[in-house]
Amino acid sequence: MEKIRSWLGRRDSASAAPRKMIVGLGNPGPEYARNRHNIGFQVVDQLAKRHGLAFDKFQKRARLVVGAIALPGDAAQRVLLAKPMTYMNVSGEAVAALAAFYKIAPADILVVCDDLDLPVGRIRLRAGGGSGGQRGVQSIITRLGSQDFPRLRVGIGRPQGQMDAAAYVLQNFSAEQESEMAFVRPKAADAIEAWLAHGVEMAMNQFNAGGQGTG
Repeated sequence: MEKIRSWLGRRDSASAAPRKMIVGLGNPGPEYARNRHNIGFQVVDQLAKRHGLAFDKFQKRARLVVGAIALPGDAAQRVLLAKPMTYMNVSGEAVAALAAFYKIAPADILVVCDDLDLPVGRIRLRAGGGSGGQRGVQSIITRLGSQDFPRLRVGIGRPQGQMDAAAYVLQNFSAEQESEMAFVRPKAADAIEAWLAHGVEMAMNQFNAGGQGTG
């Protein structure tokens, strides 16, 4: 009987409307796919693949999928994964439209983005706050009229020498960095699952600890 109740709970959770939205930031088009600036897309792609989900829908100027994310304890949560197709600097247009359509509050929207001020290989969860100069995040703040949404920042480091930051983010990871990012993308997906399962505070305690290789 316990197994039946568990299965029914998992089925009900999977069939409900999405309660959370996870947004990966990036630029559309194959020429940008492996860029540092597209790490948000790369992380949500990793999460979707892990749970057998495909971005097979286009709505409100975003590629998206609505599906179940399996969580610890034989549970599941129905979520919306989205990749705005509006280009990075106006990501808020798609995010705000999706949030309004699906009636998802800012606190239930997790944004995954790159961060120049974190070293390559570091990830950091925040419950809210300013954009930190990330223009996609600033666009979302402006369009939602709130900065009280969590974000998962993935470190890409800063360019060495005289390279302009705008040029740096639109380059692919170096071979050495890509070796590191192969571990970081799954770790970032783990952090998203922890947020879904336990909330932002517990996920921050787990993944923001410097001793665990995240910052």
